[in-house]
Parts: sequence; C-alpha cells; structure tokens
Amino acid sequence: MKKVLIIEDDTILRENTAELLQLSNYKTLTATNGEKGVEMVKQHLPDIIICDIMMPEMDGYGVLNSLLQDEATKHIPFIFLSAKTERKDIRKGMELGADDYLPKPFEESELIGAIESRLARISILAASSRNESTTNFELNNINTIHELKNYIDDKGNETEYKPGTTIYREGSNSSMVYLILKGTVKTYKLDELGKELITAVYKPDDFFGFTDFTKNLPHHEFATAIECTQLAGVPKRDLKTILGDNNHLALELMQLMAENLSETKEQLLRMAYATVRRKTASTLLKFAEKLEKNEKGTLHILRSDLASVAGMATETLIRTLSSFKKEGLIHIKDRNIQLLDIEGLRKVH
Repeated sequence: MKKVLIIEDDTILRENTAELLQLSNYKTLTATNGEKGVEMVKQHLPDIIICDIMMPEMDGYGVLNSLLQDEATKHIPFIFLSAKTERKDIRKGMELGADDYLPKPFEESELIGAIESRLARISILAASSRNESTTNFELNNINTIHELKNYIDDKGNETEYKPGTTIYREGSNSSMVYLILKGTVKTYKLDELGKELITAVYKPDDFFGFTDFTKNLPHHEFATAIECTQLAGVPKRDLKTILGDNNHLALELMQLMAENLSETKEQLLRMAYATVRRKTASTLLKFAEKLEKNEKGTLHILRSDLASVAGMATETLIRTLSSFKKEGLIHIKDRNIQLLDIEGLRKVH
C-alpha cells in the first residue's frame, strides 16, 4: 500500500483529502504545517507528497526546497496543492522542482489521477535505472521508428488511465515521452475562462509528450485520457541517447512530427473556413479515425470534446448533431454516437 503525506493547514481539506485517499487504498499521513511536514517526510519516507503552498511556519516552497537538499528525500514525487493558480506561482513551483500541481478546488478523479501519474512516472524511471547495464547496448541498436516502439513496449513500463484522467498538466515537468498502446488521448490548453481548446487527439501507436530534448522545459498543454488508455513511457534522456547515435532514426522521427504538424495545420484551416455542418462532420470523422469503436461501430465521446475540436459552442454542436440524426447520417444514444453514413458525412457542406 502506497504512503501519501498530506501537508495542509486547512483542517477540513486535510481530513477530507486523507479520507478520499484511504478509500482509494492509499495509506495516508498528515501534517498541519510545513515544518511538521518536513519532519514527517524524513521520518516516514512517503511514496508521494501533496503539499499546500500558503502555510504558517514554513510555506510549500520552503518544504520543497528543504527536501531537495536531502539525498534521502529529493526523489520523492511532490505535488503542490493550492488556490494560487496564477502562472507565476505555478511556474515558481515547477522551477523549484515540483512534479505537478493541483488547483483548489479539485475533483476526486483529478487527485487520484495526479497521484497515479506521478507514481507511474517514478516506476518507469526506476525500471529504466535498473536496466542501465544493458541500456546502452539496447539503445545503440534501435534504428527505426518500429524498433523504437518495440523497445518502449518491451520494457513493460505500462500504465493504465481511466477516462478523464489527467496524464500531465500544463507547467508540469516533462521528463517522459509517451507511446499509446491502447485508447485515445487528447491534448489541450485552457483559455482565460477555463474553456478547453483541444490541440490534438492521439490514437494507439502514436507518440505524444514531446518538448525540448536538451532543456527541462515544462509541458505547454494538458494531456487527458478520453477512454480507457494504456501508455508506455520512455525517459527523455534515453530518447536523446537513441537519436544522438542514429541520424536515420532522428530524421524518421522528425518526419513523423512534421506530418503531425501538417495535419494539425490542415485541420485548423478547414475549421477556419468551413460551415458549422462541415466542421461537425469533419470532427466526427476525425474522432472515428482515432477512437476505438465497439462491434456496432459506435463512438463513446463527450459532446464538449467534439465541440472543442470543432471550434464551436457545445449548444451549436448539439443542434447540428440533431440535424444529422434526422438526416440518417448518425444515430445518438446517451454519450454514444454511431456513424451510419460515413460517405454522406464526407459530402456534408
């Protein structure tokens, strides 16, 4: 059973968070301020720490800085929990070395997802470290994208994500690149009103999570599982070694990323000039390519995700879907959409 230390001066929030985690089979420890939190970390060595920023005695930044000075505690995953959601506050925490952050108030799924994601990352990095004796030989013998995918898959560092689980957040550290083994992932940014602006949708066999290979830049967007998803990760340091020793593979990966960028640009152009009906049809077809369908060819997807990709209000999208249903192009039941006439959707103007 994994141990989670919660450092929070708000009694109600501290106790509620501990109870939520206990119900999810975590062992919880709690501290009422930063100084007590540091003492408990060194005494119990928890598997992960959730820490508020604004606290008496010692704030969250002080806690993190203190733990980073100790070899025994510097590698414990650290998540900030705070109402301070301005970019400068988040950036400061990430620059100090925090792994993630959760803005207050948060949903139970966000809390569990953040913890699972950080623990999975540590597991992947630990497995990579254990295999270090054979890593150089293995990495030097990867010559194609196919071999790279097999290498990542064979490592067995797989993690399951439930629908709606956040894989990483904008501003969090980006030490991993992910390969989708099963399921679908969306990446998105939030505007000033908190509205999602989806930047990409990834399907099985796709890579995502790329940032700079030479600098420890934070993620510039969010990534969330749309459906039950299985990911395998590779540390950026390993990928850097692989690409540094193989120019052909580096060029192949660059070509893959360029194709993804071209696809995104084409989608943006289509959305900019298309009618509402055409945007909706194109978005349905796009998700049909990415999402796993059941035996009836039915997609399970949120209307808000469809609207975000289509670049329209959810209400507008729902009205358009209703018209498609009346025309016999699709069938709708609850969150499920079945495409009845794919060729007809392609011809929508």
